[in-house]
Amino acid sequence: MSTVNGRRHPRATLDETDARAMARSVLRGVGPFMNARYFLSQSLARRIGALALSVTLLSAALAACSGSTTSAFAGSDAGADATPDGATAVTPTFHKDVEPILQKHCQTCHRAGGIAPMPLMTFADAHPMSAPMRFQTQRGLMPPWDGLSTNECSPPFPWKNDARLSPDEIATIGAWADADAPEGDPKDAPPPVTFAASDLPGMTTQLSPDTPFVAGGDRDEFRCFVLDPKLATTQFVNGTFVVPGNSKVVHHAVIFTDPKRESLPLVGPDGSYECAGGPRVSNSGVLAVWAPGATPIELPSNIGYPITPGTLLVMQIHYHPGGVPTADPDTTRFQMRLSDAKPEYYLVTMAIGNFPSPLASGDGLLPGPNDPASGPLFYIPANVKGHTESMQWTVPSDLKGDVYVYGLMAHMHLVGVDMKIDLLHAGTSDTTCLLQEPRWDFGWQRFYAYDAPIQSLPKLQAGDKIKLRCTYDNTMDNAHLAADLSAQHRAVAPVLLGEETTNEMCVTLPQLLVKAP
Repeated sequence: MSTVNGRRHPRATLDETDARAMARSVLRGVGPFMNARYFLSQSLARRIGALALSVTLLSAALAACSGSTTSAFAGSDAGADATPDGATAVTPTFHKDVEPILQKHCQTCHRAGGIAPMPLMTFADAHPMSAPMRFQTQRGLMPPWDGLSTNECSPPFPWKNDARLSPDEIATIGAWADADAPEGDPKDAPPPVTFAASDLPGMTTQLSPDTPFVAGGDRDEFRCFVLDPKLATTQFVNGTFVVPGNSKVVHHAVIFTDPKRESLPLVGPDGSYECAGGPRVSNSGVLAVWAPGATPIELPSNIGYPITPGTLLVMQIHYHPGGVPTADPDTTRFQMRLSDAKPEYYLVTMAIGNFPSPLASGDGLLPGPNDPASGPLFYIPANVKGHTESMQWTVPSDLKGDVYVYGLMAHMHLVGVDMKIDLLHAGTSDTTCLLQEPRWDFGWQRFYAYDAPIQSLPKLQAGDKIKLRCTYDNTMDNAHLAADLSAQHRAVAPVLLGEETTNEMCVTLPQLLVKAP
């Protein structure tokens, strides 16, 4: 294996023999996203019994104010053009027609203090951006929304909080830009939007480390911070959000429960401890997950997750400093909405995927296009487009009771470009495509929830299979990969399975609903 900046590095040049040795080394220390055995050797029934909730991530930042709209732009007296059939086409204006669209879909992020690079709060903000707005919206790039219907995937239901613009809204922005983006009458403007002080509506608890953490260097770090909600009675969580303190280095965050308070002795002088392999506590469940682009998770009042008195929370943060010698300090915050009322359903999470090898059952890592003669290997060659890795998991035969798929997320890293998740129904040839993200973007991850009554949601049955297909582009034509490599002065190299940003993943986190006992 070659070295980068004097250190052995997963993206350095290697051959297939070295790849297998590295794979074994990488997989020794992988955490809950990687250790398929940790998640999958236990039966689904035991996982449900443990109530391992993940009020999880992954959303798109510009999609944060995601109310769906369907109306076309209203008429305006700004001017009119004759159409070929003699009718009159009214020119949209900013205040009457465009500003309401921005309020509903864009301003949560495109505002002062938002995560977008520029505000879109006023006419002065939006006018010079009219052409880019037309380009981005007509191509479906903004607001970011990657759970799409394709010629090989039709999800069973619409998505909750679908952030995509309607065709009329897209046409409105296009016509406004084509007309040189007129302002119109300020009296036509809608009332201004008031943004809540908290990122999680109705937040009841916010926790953060006492001491900021400073990351740096060219290697990723995994740090765990112990948070104490100080609960005197059992509470039920039905809303969460993670607010990164330094989004330039926070790759993702996972919030674990620690009911036995085993994390306290692990904490060092700076209030944290190293935890690349997970939180290192027993009886732990996943409460929340955050990745770039995530928005607050708000569950219906009849869904939640119980936290018992005395339970600690462990916030694992994956830092990716990307070669910066000393990054700005990070104080990431975790927000919760708690309730005394017991919900009707508990939300359970699983992590399925990231299999390093085939399983004896025939599940696990499946044969791929660039495998060596020795058998399946998660190995993405350098300078190859369209490389795929496929994985499969079977629902245990001892599954009891109704288990509904509430929603799910996909997760890969920078080399990933497309991920498809299928449910193969036992005893039949029927397949349900649960989710496909054909233009995967690491910077805009979200959890996709089905917009359907609980009893209508897809159900898991014993013997069903969940199959993942992940597609990668390991070339400099992959803009996200190219930007990361250029920033770290590295060349394209083979990529293996692993937790670091310079490794790759192929994993889904389905969220399952079960009746509360």
